[in-house]
Amino acid sequence: MPSFTCQTCADVFSLPQHIIDRYPGWEPKECRSCRSAKAASSAPTAGADDPQTGVFTDGGCVPNPGPGGWGAVYVVDGEIVAERHGHDPATTNNRMELTALIEGANLVPDDTAMTVYSDSNLAVRTINEWAAGWEARGWKRKTGPVENVDLVRKAYAIFRERSDLELQWIKAHVGYTWNEYADRLANRWRD
Repeated sequence: MPSFTCQTCADVFSLPQHIIDRYPGWEPKECRSCRSAKAASSAPTAGADDPQTGVFTDGGCVPNPGPGGWGAVYVVDGEIVAERHGHDPATTNNRMELTALIEGANLVPDDTAMTVYSDSNLAVRTINEWAAGWEARGWKRKTGPVENVDLVRKAYAIFRERSDLELQWIKAHVGYTWNEYADRLANRWRD
């Protein structure tokens, strides 16, 4: 195995031959420890606007469509109250996002005012903006059928009936503590 000297800490390290073969002519400048430390220190942080109360949901699959997972965590003042996660062997990103919304909303006791956060702008807009019109048209869009209508109807019914719940979009992968936690829950199926 070829060895290299880290330009940051001066330790000698090696990489597996298959990694070296994948990138002909490349010579790593840093060991894994220094690379990881640099990545952690340069990761974005959410700062003072990092919400610490709410339900945070996420879902996805790899590839899309393909096997996927969803996760939801209910947090009050930075403490986990409840969490759920699940897996589907054959699904889509949107189905997992909608499933996470449904399961997350169900974590909150009735008559408890709470914000449900999703990093899927499509899922949030589907429920907050478009579902009412689709329902009025018999669950049809002007341009054709509503995709994932079973989950859209279920999620819309929950948020329509539960006026104590507010559904809000949150930006993904910028360091929001509980959004990142929901992302890890959604990806547990890979472990």
